[in-house]
Amino acid sequence: MREIVDFLQTKKLVFKSLTPIELKSLGSRKKINLYLGVDLKKYYSCILHINKKSRILQKEALELMLLHEKLEVLNESKIHKKYIYIQAPLCSKAKALMEEAKWTVWQEEH
Repeated sequence: MREIVDFLQTKKLVFKSLTPIELKSLGSRKKINLYLGVDLKKYYSCILHINKKSRILQKEALELMLLHEKLEVLNESKIHKKYIYIQAPLCSKAKALMEEAKWTVWQEEH
């Protein structure tokens, strides 16, 4: 969790609270980190952190965006900001798909 907080600070993002979400509660078995943050203006933010060796393709990007929708249902409120921090190779079509859906995508290749 420390790594994601430090990274968000480099991007000038500060959250009043940052809660890790168990993916089992959303019905997923993915090996990613999901956080629900509340910024200083009291808006909810969804932060996904992915660290893996294999490439993220368009199909997986759609599954990740579905996690955001499930989190809105679980939290019973609208999530305004959507961020994804990827430490893996990313397919250009998957990145374009996420940016089109108003996700802020940060990518860091290994």
